[in-house]
Amino acid sequence: MAETNFDLIVVGGGPGGYVAAIRAAQLGLKTAVVEREHMGGICLNWGCIPTKALLRTSELAHLIGRADEFGLKAKMDGIDLKKVVKRSRDVAGQLSKGVSGLMKKNKITVVEGEARLDGMGPGGVRKLAVTNPDGKAGEGLAAKNVILATGARARTLPGLEPDGKAIVTYREAMIPDSVPKKLLVVGSGAIGIEFASFYSDLGSDVTVVEVLDRILPVEDEDISAFAAKAFKAQGMTLKTGAVVKSLKASRGKVAAEIAPASGEGKAEKMSFDRVILAVGITGNVENLGLEGTRVRVEKGHIQIDQWGATGESGVYAIGDVAGPPWLAHKASHEGVCCVEHIAGVEGAHPLDAGNIPGCTYCRPQVASVGLTEAQAKEKGHKVKVGKFPFIGNGKAIALGEAEGLIKTVFDEETGALLGAHMIGAEVTELIQGFAIARTLETTEAELMQTVFPHPTLSEMMHESTLAAFGRVIHI
Repeated sequence: MAETNFDLIVVGGGPGGYVAAIRAAQLGLKTAVVEREHMGGICLNWGCIPTKALLRTSELAHLIGRADEFGLKAKMDGIDLKKVVKRSRDVAGQLSKGVSGLMKKNKITVVEGEARLDGMGPGGVRKLAVTNPDGKAGEGLAAKNVILATGARARTLPGLEPDGKAIVTYREAMIPDSVPKKLLVVGSGAIGIEFASFYSDLGSDVTVVEVLDRILPVEDEDISAFAAKAFKAQGMTLKTGAVVKSLKASRGKVAAEIAPASGEGKAEKMSFDRVILAVGITGNVENLGLEGTRVRVEKGHIQIDQWGATGESGVYAIGDVAGPPWLAHKASHEGVCCVEHIAGVEGAHPLDAGNIPGCTYCRPQVASVGLTEAQAKEKGHKVKVGKFPFIGNGKAIALGEAEGLIKTVFDEETGALLGAHMIGAEVTELIQGFAIARTLETTEAELMQTVFPHPTLSEMMHESTLAAFGRVIHI
Protein backbone atom coordinates (compact mmCIF):
# COMPACT_ATOMS: atom_id res chain seq x y z
CA MET A 1 0.00 0.00 0.00
CA ALA A 2 1.24 3.48 -0.83
CA GLU A 3 1.74 5.74 2.14
CA THR A 4 0.60 9.33 2.13
CA ASN A 5 2.95 11.62 4.03
CA PHE A 6 1.89 14.55 6.18
CA ASP A 7 3.42 16.93 8.68
CA LEU A 8 0.62 16.12 11.12
CA ILE A 9 -2.09 13.50 11.36
CA VAL A 10 -4.91 13.99 13.86
CA VAL A 11 -6.74 10.83 14.91
CA GLY A 12 -10.29 11.91 15.73
CA GLY A 13 -12.43 14.71 14.31
CA GLY A 14 -14.08 16.01 17.46
CA PRO A 15 -13.78 19.55 18.89
CA GLY A 16 -10.19 18.87 19.90
CA GLY A 17 -9.13 17.13 16.70
CA TYR A 18 -10.73 19.30 14.05
CA VAL A 19 -9.68 22.55 15.75
CA ALA A 20 -6.11 21.26 16.06
CA ALA A 21 -6.18 20.39 12.36
CA ILE A 22 -7.43 23.84 11.35
CA ARG A 23 -4.75 25.59 13.43
CA ALA A 24 -2.10 23.32 11.92
CA ALA A 25 -3.29 24.16 8.42
CA GLN A 26 -3.20 27.87 9.25
CA LEU A 27 0.44 27.43 10.28
CA GLY A 28 1.28 25.80 6.95
CA LEU A 29 1.46 22.17 8.09
CA LYS A 30 0.24 19.52 5.68
CA THR A 31 -2.51 17.97 7.78
CA ALA A 32 -4.88 15.02 7.75
CA VAL A 33 -7.71 13.96 10.05
CA VAL A 34 -8.80 10.36 10.46
CA GLU A 35 -12.41 10.08 11.71
CA ARG A 36 -14.31 6.83 12.10
CA GLU A 37 -17.86 8.16 12.26
CA HIS A 38 -18.96 11.81 12.09
CA MET A 39 -16.92 15.00 11.84
CA GLY A 40 -17.46 17.00 14.99
CA GLY A 41 -17.18 13.95 17.21
CA ILE A 42 -19.38 13.21 20.19
CA CYS A 43 -19.77 16.89 21.10
CA LEU A 44 -21.42 17.97 17.87
CA ASN A 45 -23.24 14.73 17.14
CA TRP A 46 -24.16 13.13 20.47
CA GLY A 47 -23.20 15.56 23.20
CA CYS A 48 -22.90 19.30 23.70
CA ILE A 49 -24.95 20.51 20.75
CA PRO A 50 -27.90 18.10 20.41
CA THR A 51 -28.46 18.12 24.17
CA LYS A 52 -28.73 21.92 24.10
CA ALA A 53 -31.36 21.61 21.36
CA LEU A 54 -33.30 19.22 23.59
CA LEU A 55 -32.93 21.49 26.60
CA ARG A 56 -34.25 24.40 24.55
CA THR A 57 -37.45 22.40 24.04
CA SER A 58 -37.83 21.67 27.75
CA GLU A 59 -37.10 25.32 28.56
CA LEU A 60 -39.92 26.39 26.24
CA ALA A 61 -42.22 23.81 27.83
CA HIS A 62 -41.47 25.32 31.22
CA LEU A 63 -42.07 28.87 29.97
CA ILE A 64 -45.37 27.90 28.33
CA GLY A 65 -46.45 26.62 31.72
CA ARG A 66 -45.77 30.11 33.10
CA ALA A 67 -47.64 31.93 30.31
CA ASP A 68 -50.36 33.29 32.59
CA GLU A 69 -47.71 34.91 34.79
CA PHE A 70 -46.69 37.03 31.79
CA GLY A 71 -50.26 37.89 30.79
CA LEU A 72 -50.47 35.36 27.97
CA LYS A 73 -53.16 32.76 27.36
CA ALA A 74 -51.37 29.63 26.24
CA LYS A 75 -51.06 26.04 27.33
CA MET A 76 -49.27 22.85 26.40
CA ASP A 77 -51.43 20.58 24.24
CA GLY A 78 -48.84 17.81 24.22
CA ILE A 79 -45.37 16.85 23.05
CA ASP A 80 -44.46 15.65 19.57
CA LEU A 81 -41.41 13.71 20.74
CA LYS A 82 -40.45 12.60 17.22
CA LYS A 83 -40.25 16.23 16.16
CA VAL A 84 -38.30 17.16 19.30
CA VAL A 85 -35.72 14.47 18.55
CA LYS A 86 -35.65 15.29 14.83
CA ARG A 87 -34.88 18.94 15.52
CA SER A 88 -32.03 17.92 17.81
CA ARG A 89 -30.60 15.55 15.20
CA ASP A 90 -31.01 18.15 12.44
CA VAL A 91 -29.07 20.70 14.48
CA ALA A 92 -26.29 18.17 15.01
CA GLY A 93 -26.27 17.24 11.33
CA GLN A 94 -26.07 20.86 10.22
CA LEU A 95 -23.04 21.53 12.37
CA SER A 96 -21.32 18.29 11.40
CA LYS A 97 -21.62 19.30 7.74
CA GLY A 98 -20.23 22.69 8.70
CA VAL A 99 -17.11 21.08 10.15
CA SER A 100 -16.66 19.06 6.96
CA GLY A 101 -16.85 22.35 5.06
CA LEU A 102 -14.14 23.82 7.26
CA MET A 103 -11.89 20.89 6.43
CA LYS A 104 -12.27 21.60 2.71
CA LYS A 105 -11.78 25.32 3.20
CA ASN A 106 -8.49 24.71 5.01
CA LYS A 107 -7.34 22.02 2.54
CA ILE A 108 -7.21 19.35 5.25
CA THR A 109 -7.32 15.75 4.08
CA VAL A 110 -10.10 13.78 5.76
CA VAL A 111 -9.76 9.99 5.89
CA GLU A 112 -12.75 7.89 6.96
CA GLY A 113 -11.90 4.97 9.21
CA GLU A 114 -9.97 4.03 12.33
CA ALA A 115 -6.24 4.64 12.68
CA ARG A 116 -3.60 3.04 14.87
CA LEU A 117 0.11 3.59 15.31
CA ASP A 118 2.06 1.16 13.16
CA GLY A 119 5.74 1.69 13.85
CA MET A 120 8.27 4.02 12.30
CA GLY A 121 9.05 4.64 8.66
CA PRO A 122 12.14 6.02 6.87
CA GLY A 123 13.44 9.29 8.27
CA GLY A 124 11.78 8.74 11.64
CA VAL A 125 8.25 9.43 10.46
CA ARG A 126 5.37 7.81 12.29
CA LYS A 127 3.35 5.25 10.32
CA LEU A 128 -0.39 4.75 10.82
CA ALA A 129 -2.50 1.87 9.63
CA VAL A 130 -6.08 2.76 8.70
CA THR A 131 -9.06 0.43 8.76
CA ASN A 132 -11.88 1.59 6.49
CA PRO A 133 -15.50 1.79 7.70
CA ASP A 134 -16.16 -1.52 5.93
CA GLY A 135 -13.53 -3.20 8.10
CA LYS A 136 -10.97 -3.59 5.34
CA ALA A 137 -7.41 -2.25 5.41
CA GLY A 138 -7.15 1.22 3.96
CA GLU A 139 -4.33 3.34 2.67
CA GLY A 140 -1.31 3.68 4.95
CA LEU A 141 -0.49 7.11 6.31
CA ALA A 142 2.68 8.63 7.70
CA ALA A 143 3.50 11.86 9.53
CA LYS A 144 6.23 13.54 11.53
CA ASN A 145 3.71 14.12 14.33
CA VAL A 146 0.48 12.46 15.43
CA ILE A 147 -2.19 13.85 17.74
CA LEU A 148 -4.52 11.32 19.35
CA ALA A 149 -7.90 13.00 19.85
CA THR A 150 -10.12 9.93 20.07
CA GLY A 151 -12.40 11.20 22.82
CA ALA A 152 -14.18 9.09 25.39
CA ARG A 153 -17.30 7.03 25.97
CA ALA A 154 -19.73 6.47 28.82
CA ARG A 155 -18.33 4.51 31.73
CA THR A 156 -20.30 1.58 33.11
CA LEU A 157 -20.24 -0.10 36.50
CA PRO A 158 -20.52 -3.82 37.29
CA GLY A 159 -24.16 -4.77 37.73
CA LEU A 160 -25.34 -1.52 36.11
CA GLU A 161 -24.75 -2.38 32.46
CA PRO A 162 -26.98 -0.56 29.93
CA ASP A 163 -29.30 -2.55 27.66
CA GLY A 164 -29.98 0.36 25.29
CA LYS A 165 -33.72 0.30 26.02
CA ALA A 166 -34.74 0.56 29.67
CA ILE A 167 -31.24 1.16 31.03
CA VAL A 168 -29.43 3.67 28.83
CA THR A 169 -26.48 6.03 28.51
CA TYR A 170 -26.50 9.60 27.19
CA ARG A 171 -26.68 8.40 23.59
CA GLU A 172 -30.04 6.64 23.88
CA ALA A 173 -31.31 9.31 26.30
CA MET A 174 -31.08 11.83 23.44
CA ILE A 175 -33.36 9.91 21.11
CA PRO A 176 -36.24 8.74 23.33
CA ASP A 177 -39.38 7.20 21.89
CA SER A 178 -41.37 8.23 24.95
CA VAL A 179 -41.16 10.40 28.05
CA PRO A 180 -40.88 8.03 31.04
CA LYS A 181 -43.32 8.54 33.89
CA LYS A 182 -40.66 7.60 36.44
CA LEU A 183 -36.99 8.16 35.63
CA LEU A 184 -33.86 7.30 37.59
CA VAL A 185 -30.65 9.19 36.82
CA VAL A 186 -27.49 7.63 38.25
CA GLY A 187 -24.89 10.35 38.73
CA SER A 188 -25.33 14.08 39.34
CA GLY A 189 -22.53 15.57 37.30
CA ALA A 190 -23.24 17.85 34.36
CA ILE A 191 -24.53 15.06 32.07
CA GLY A 192 -26.81 13.52 34.67
CA ILE A 193 -28.27 16.80 35.88
CA GLU A 194 -28.91 18.08 32.36
CA PHE A 195 -30.93 14.97 31.49
CA ALA A 196 -32.71 15.12 34.85
CA SER A 197 -33.69 18.72 34.11
CA PHE A 198 -34.80 17.95 30.53
CA TYR A 199 -37.05 15.04 31.44
CA SER A 200 -38.40 16.73 34.57
CA ASP A 201 -39.55 19.75 32.57
CA LEU A 202 -41.27 17.40 30.11
CA GLY A 203 -43.22 15.79 32.93
CA SER A 204 -41.13 12.89 34.23
CA ASP A 205 -40.99 12.09 37.94
CA VAL A 206 -37.18 12.20 38.31
CA THR A 207 -34.99 10.64 40.98
CA VAL A 208 -31.25 11.39 41.01
CA VAL A 209 -28.77 9.20 42.90
CA GLU A 210 -25.30 10.54 43.73
CA VAL A 211 -22.60 8.60 45.60
CA LEU A 212 -21.07 11.77 47.09
CA ASP A 213 -22.73 13.88 49.75
CA ARG A 214 -24.02 16.55 47.38
CA ILE A 215 -25.14 16.95 43.78
CA LEU A 216 -22.90 18.71 41.24
CA PRO A 217 -19.97 17.78 43.49
CA VAL A 218 -17.30 19.65 41.48
CA GLU A 219 -19.11 22.95 42.04
CA ASP A 220 -18.80 25.30 45.00
CA GLU A 221 -20.79 24.03 47.99
CA ASP A 222 -23.06 27.09 48.02
CA ILE A 223 -23.95 26.51 44.37
CA SER A 224 -24.61 22.80 44.94
CA ALA A 225 -26.88 23.61 47.88
CA PHE A 226 -28.76 26.24 45.87
CA ALA A 227 -29.20 23.80 42.98
CA ALA A 228 -30.46 21.04 45.27
CA LYS A 229 -33.08 23.36 46.75
CA ALA A 230 -34.21 24.47 43.28
CA PHE A 231 -34.45 20.92 41.91
CA LYS A 232 -36.40 19.70 44.92
CA ALA A 233 -38.82 22.61 44.50
CA GLN A 234 -39.32 21.45 40.90
CA GLY A 235 -40.32 18.01 42.17
CA MET A 236 -37.10 16.05 41.75
CA THR A 237 -36.05 13.50 44.36
CA LEU A 238 -32.35 13.72 45.22
CA LYS A 239 -30.61 10.86 46.97
CA THR A 240 -27.06 11.85 47.90
CA GLY A 241 -24.55 9.67 49.69
CA ALA A 242 -26.24 6.74 47.98
CA VAL A 243 -25.37 4.00 45.48
CA VAL A 244 -27.42 1.91 43.10
CA LYS A 245 -26.60 -1.68 44.06
CA SER A 246 -28.44 -3.33 41.18
CA LEU A 247 -30.72 -2.74 38.22
CA LYS A 248 -33.01 -5.39 36.75
CA ALA A 249 -35.12 -4.69 33.67
CA SER A 250 -38.27 -6.73 33.10
CA ARG A 251 -41.53 -6.12 31.22
CA GLY A 252 -40.91 -2.43 30.60
CA LYS A 253 -39.89 -1.65 34.18
CA VAL A 254 -36.56 -1.43 35.98
CA ALA A 255 -36.23 -2.60 39.57
CA ALA A 256 -33.52 -0.61 41.36
CA GLU A 257 -31.91 -1.30 44.70
CA ILE A 258 -30.59 1.90 46.27
CA ALA A 259 -28.48 1.82 49.42
CA PRO A 260 -26.46 4.25 51.56
CA ALA A 261 -22.93 4.67 50.19
CA SER A 262 -21.56 4.21 53.68
CA GLY A 263 -22.72 0.61 53.68
CA GLU A 264 -24.75 1.28 56.79
CA GLY A 265 -28.53 1.29 56.71
CA LYS A 266 -31.16 -0.56 54.77
CA ALA A 267 -31.36 -0.71 50.98
CA GLU A 268 -34.47 0.67 49.31
CA LYS A 269 -36.18 -1.01 46.39
CA MET A 270 -37.80 1.25 43.79
CA SER A 271 -39.33 0.80 40.35
CA PHE A 272 -38.71 3.02 37.32
CA ASP A 273 -39.73 3.13 33.68
CA ARG A 274 -36.23 4.07 32.56
CA VAL A 275 -32.74 4.56 33.96
CA ILE A 276 -30.05 6.89 32.60
CA LEU A 277 -26.48 6.03 33.59
CA ALA A 278 -24.25 9.10 33.96
CA VAL A 279 -21.40 7.78 36.09
CA GLY A 280 -18.53 9.31 34.17
CA ILE A 281 -16.55 8.54 31.03
CA THR A 282 -13.45 6.62 30.07
CA GLY A 283 -11.03 7.42 27.26
CA ASN A 284 -11.04 5.64 23.91
CA VAL A 285 -7.53 4.23 24.27
CA GLU A 286 -8.13 0.82 22.70
CA ASN A 287 -6.93 -0.24 19.23
CA LEU A 288 -4.60 2.74 18.88
CA GLY A 289 -1.43 0.67 18.58
CA LEU A 290 -0.08 1.93 21.90
CA GLU A 291 1.40 -1.46 22.76
CA GLY A 292 5.18 -1.38 22.59
CA THR A 293 5.29 2.42 22.70
CA ARG A 294 6.15 4.78 25.54
CA VAL A 295 2.61 6.12 25.63
CA ARG A 296 1.36 5.61 29.18
CA VAL A 297 -2.29 4.98 30.02
CA GLU A 298 -3.63 5.38 33.55
CA LYS A 299 -7.22 5.00 34.70
CA GLY A 300 -8.43 4.89 31.12
CA HIS A 301 -6.67 8.06 29.96
CA ILE A 302 -3.43 8.86 28.12
CA GLN A 303 -0.86 10.65 30.26
CA ILE A 304 0.52 13.89 28.76
CA ASP A 305 2.68 16.85 29.68
CA GLN A 306 1.66 20.51 29.53
CA TRP A 307 1.91 20.51 25.71
CA GLY A 308 -0.04 17.30 25.15
CA ALA A 309 3.14 15.29 24.54
CA THR A 310 3.15 11.61 25.53
CA GLY A 311 6.21 9.57 26.44
CA GLU A 312 6.55 8.60 22.76
CA SER A 313 8.40 11.08 20.58
CA GLY A 314 6.13 12.74 18.02
CA VAL A 315 2.92 11.37 19.59
CA TYR A 316 0.56 13.74 21.38
CA ALA A 317 -2.89 13.43 22.94
CA ILE A 318 -5.58 16.04 23.62
CA GLY A 319 -9.17 16.26 24.81
CA ASP A 320 -11.21 13.68 26.67
CA VAL A 321 -8.82 10.81 25.93
CA ALA A 322 -6.16 12.75 27.85
CA GLY A 323 -8.27 13.17 30.98
CA PRO A 324 -10.37 15.75 32.80
CA PRO A 325 -11.86 18.23 32.63
CA TRP A 326 -13.94 16.52 29.95
CA LEU A 327 -15.04 19.65 28.14
CA ALA A 328 -15.19 20.45 24.44
CA HIS A 329 -13.69 23.91 24.86
CA LYS A 330 -10.82 22.45 26.86
CA ALA A 331 -10.13 20.01 24.02
CA SER A 332 -10.20 22.77 21.40
CA HIS A 333 -7.86 25.06 23.28
CA GLU A 334 -5.60 22.14 24.16
CA GLY A 335 -5.42 21.31 20.46
CA VAL A 336 -4.34 24.83 19.55
CA CYS A 337 -1.68 24.88 22.28
CA CYS A 338 -0.38 21.48 21.18
CA VAL A 339 -0.17 22.41 17.49
CA GLU A 340 1.53 25.73 18.16
CA HIS A 341 4.12 23.90 20.25
CA ILE A 342 4.68 21.38 17.45
CA ALA A 343 5.04 24.20 14.91
CA GLY A 344 7.42 26.15 17.15
CA VAL A 345 5.22 29.24 17.29
CA GLU A 346 6.88 32.04 19.24
CA GLY A 347 4.83 32.87 22.31
CA ALA A 348 2.99 29.52 22.33
CA HIS A 349 1.58 28.84 25.76
CA PRO A 350 0.36 25.74 27.58
CA LEU A 351 -3.23 25.50 28.73
CA ASP A 352 -3.97 26.81 32.24
CA ALA A 353 -6.60 24.40 33.57
CA GLY A 354 -7.50 26.89 36.29
CA ASN A 355 -8.96 29.23 33.67
CA ILE A 356 -11.25 26.70 32.01
CA PRO A 357 -14.90 27.56 32.71
CA GLY A 358 -17.43 24.80 33.29
CA CYS A 359 -21.11 25.03 32.37
CA THR A 360 -24.15 22.90 33.16
CA TYR A 361 -27.27 23.72 31.14
CA CYS A 362 -29.92 22.57 33.59
CA ARG A 363 -32.67 24.81 34.98
CA PRO A 364 -31.37 26.92 36.66
CA GLN A 365 -28.07 26.99 34.77
CA VAL A 366 -24.74 26.55 36.58
CA ALA A 367 -21.35 27.96 35.59
CA SER A 368 -17.98 28.41 37.25
CA VAL A 369 -14.31 29.14 36.73
CA GLY A 370 -11.31 28.89 39.04
CA LEU A 371 -11.18 27.76 42.64
CA THR A 372 -14.15 27.10 44.91
CA GLU A 373 -14.08 28.76 48.31
CA ALA A 374 -13.05 25.46 49.93
CA GLN A 375 -10.27 24.86 47.38
CA ALA A 376 -8.91 28.38 47.84
CA LYS A 377 -8.71 27.89 51.61
CA GLU A 378 -7.10 24.47 51.19
CA LYS A 379 -4.38 26.13 49.08
CA GLY A 380 -3.66 28.53 51.93
CA HIS A 381 -5.38 31.65 50.64
CA LYS A 382 -7.01 34.09 53.00
CA VAL A 383 -10.17 34.84 51.09
CA LYS A 384 -12.77 37.51 50.67
CA VAL A 385 -16.09 36.17 49.39
CA GLY A 386 -18.82 38.15 47.69
CA LYS A 387 -22.36 36.96 47.01
CA PHE A 388 -25.16 38.64 45.12
CA PRO A 389 -28.66 37.16 44.62
CA PHE A 390 -30.65 37.41 41.41
CA ILE A 391 -33.55 38.89 43.41
CA GLY A 392 -31.50 42.10 43.75
CA ASN A 393 -31.15 42.54 39.99
CA GLY A 394 -33.72 44.50 37.97
CA LYS A 395 -33.20 42.58 34.72
CA ALA A 396 -33.61 39.23 36.47
CA ILE A 397 -36.87 40.35 38.05
CA ALA A 398 -38.14 41.73 34.73
CA LEU A 399 -37.35 38.41 33.05
CA GLY A 400 -39.19 36.53 35.77
CA GLU A 401 -35.91 34.77 36.63
CA ALA A 402 -35.22 35.98 40.15
CA GLU A 403 -33.86 32.61 41.31
CA GLY A 404 -30.08 32.58 41.35
CA LEU A 405 -26.78 33.55 42.93
CA ILE A 406 -23.37 34.86 41.89
CA LYS A 407 -20.43 34.18 44.17
CA THR A 408 -16.88 35.48 43.81
CA VAL A 409 -13.76 34.42 45.72
CA PHE A 410 -10.80 36.80 46.02
CA ASP A 411 -7.40 36.63 47.66
CA GLU A 412 -7.54 38.98 50.64
CA GLU A 413 -3.94 40.18 50.31
CA THR A 414 -3.57 40.64 46.53
CA GLY A 415 -7.17 41.09 45.44
CA ALA A 416 -6.69 38.41 42.77
CA LEU A 417 -9.87 36.78 41.50
CA LEU A 418 -9.48 33.16 42.59
CA GLY A 419 -12.84 31.85 41.43
CA ALA A 420 -16.36 32.72 40.34
CA HIS A 421 -19.47 30.57 40.72
CA MET A 422 -22.96 31.17 39.38
CA ILE A 423 -26.39 29.63 39.32
CA GLY A 424 -29.39 31.14 37.55
CA ALA A 425 -30.72 32.19 34.16
CA GLU A 426 -28.12 32.57 31.39
CA VAL A 427 -25.10 32.24 33.68
CA THR A 428 -23.46 30.03 31.04
CA GLU A 429 -23.28 33.19 28.92
CA LEU A 430 -22.02 35.36 31.80
CA ILE A 431 -19.14 33.21 33.00
CA GLN A 432 -16.87 34.22 30.11
CA GLY A 433 -16.52 37.65 31.73
CA PHE A 434 -14.84 36.13 34.75
CA ALA A 435 -12.85 33.73 32.53
CA ILE A 436 -11.40 36.74 30.70
CA ALA A 437 -10.74 38.43 34.04
CA ARG A 438 -8.73 35.44 35.29
CA THR A 439 -6.78 35.17 32.03
CA LEU A 440 -5.84 38.85 32.38
CA GLU A 441 -4.95 38.25 36.06
CA THR A 442 -7.51 40.84 37.06
CA THR A 443 -7.85 42.01 40.65
CA GLU A 444 -10.89 43.40 42.41
CA ALA A 445 -9.74 46.93 41.53
CA GLU A 446 -10.20 46.45 37.77
CA LEU A 447 -13.53 44.70 38.21
CA MET A 448 -14.83 47.45 40.48
CA GLN A 449 -13.73 50.11 37.99
CA THR A 450 -15.41 48.36 35.08
CA VAL A 451 -18.71 49.92 33.99
CA PHE A 452 -21.37 47.21 33.57
CA PRO A 453 -24.39 48.10 31.40
CA HIS A 454 -27.83 48.54 32.96
CA PRO A 455 -30.19 46.78 32.99
CA THR A 456 -28.35 43.51 32.49
CA LEU A 457 -27.74 40.30 34.40
CA SER A 458 -24.02 41.09 34.15
CA GLU A 459 -24.43 43.83 36.77
CA MET A 460 -24.56 41.06 39.35
CA MET A 461 -20.95 40.21 38.54
CA HIS A 462 -20.03 43.74 39.56
CA GLU A 463 -22.17 43.61 42.67
CA SER A 464 -20.69 40.29 43.75
CA THR A 465 -17.20 41.79 43.50
CA LEU A 466 -18.30 44.82 45.48
CA ALA A 467 -19.88 42.54 48.09
CA ALA A 468 -16.58 40.76 48.69
CA PHE A 469 -15.04 44.06 49.77
CA GLY A 470 -17.96 45.50 51.72
CA ARG A 471 -19.11 47.90 48.98
CA VAL A 472 -22.22 46.20 47.58
CA ILE A 473 -24.92 48.64 46.47
CA HIS A 474 -28.20 46.86 45.85
CA ILE A 475 -28.59 44.53 48.84
